[in-house]
Amino acid sequence: MPEVWRPRLRKTRSSIGLGVEMARLRRLDDLRHNRFPTPLPFRVTWLFVTKIIPLTVVTRPGSMWPNPALGIEKDLESIRGGVITIGNFDGVHRGHAALLSEVRALADELGGPAVAVVMDPHPATILRPEQAPARLTWIERRAELMDRLGIDALLVCETTPEFLNLTAAEFFQSLVIGHLDARAMMEGPNFFFGRDRGGDIGRLTELCRAENVDLRVAQPMIIDGQMISSTRIRGLLEQGKIEEARDLLGTPHRVRGTVGLGAKRGRQIGFPTANLTDIDVVVPEVGVYGGIATVASREYEAAIHIGPNPTFELEGATKVEVHLLDFDGDLYEQVLLVDFITRVRDIARFDSADRLVEQLDQDVETIRSRLAPYRVSRD
Repeated sequence: MPEVWRPRLRKTRSSIGLGVEMARLRRLDDLRHNRFPTPLPFRVTWLFVTKIIPLTVVTRPGSMWPNPALGIEKDLESIRGGVITIGNFDGVHRGHAALLSEVRALADELGGPAVAVVMDPHPATILRPEQAPARLTWIERRAELMDRLGIDALLVCETTPEFLNLTAAEFFQSLVIGHLDARAMMEGPNFFFGRDRGGDIGRLTELCRAENVDLRVAQPMIIDGQMISSTRIRGLLEQGKIEEARDLLGTPHRVRGTVGLGAKRGRQIGFPTANLTDIDVVVPEVGVYGGIATVASREYEAAIHIGPNPTFELEGATKVEVHLLDFDGDLYEQVLLVDFITRVRDIARFDSADRLVEQLDQDVETIRSRLAPYRVSRD
């Protein structure tokens, strides 16, 4: 049976919490007597409630929410009256994790659910598609990482031109008040919302004060003199700086793809590879990497080649090829998850297939050595 979320109640509430609770009751009374404005159209497309719907369902390939059997309204009702945070949360990096932990703590204090809200797709894909950033994480992956941080629900709302045209006040009234009846919010200092990013933390402070919603502002996390951000992490990955990216993410960068047909040259020289297709997140810079591949819930150490095959092709296409160590089987059409742990070397052209095999043997030895400490930490 799915685990049903129950509020984490405290015996006493702070004066702020009591004021928020009284304001919430007044809003509920307004709703019962039709004194509250009807929420503007705000289409909720997916709802990941990690304490109601098991992650084994949420992350199952091909799964979609809302679940028609449950109904989105029932799911929404279960997460009203809590603490919410709105953002993109791409990567769910260490800065995000710090903010989400504060959301969890405040939710415990107030006795309500901890809810994260994201818009999908990224607004830039509609407003400036040519400048839209590549994703670090897909939505289900964000739900998985947030669940580890104690977040009760990830609410995913569809980004449409109509949604992007909402003013800051309309956005706030529709989502924060109308749909979620939030008692508190937690945002970073650089939070913007509403049409043309017309709402900022100052405007949000005014709107929250008017509705007696407790607003907290979390400070960004600074590493090496710079704020941790998804943009900064993308830049590191695009330079092949896997270890630095992992330090900011707090977890290895993960890609997923479906194994497609390849030229089968790897199999001919004793190093069969899975050629990944349909990758929907940032792919690191070309090179040879070591990591962990997961297929059918089983993990394997892996050698990962990104780029063309210069030994066999003068001008080949860039590919992502994964050689699973100590694996024997057919991976065709299976979904593969790959965690990048370490960068081994640049790609190179070799004079012969034999010389390439010698280098691949060295790569595997290097990867096993570098993954040893990581392997121990995962046991």
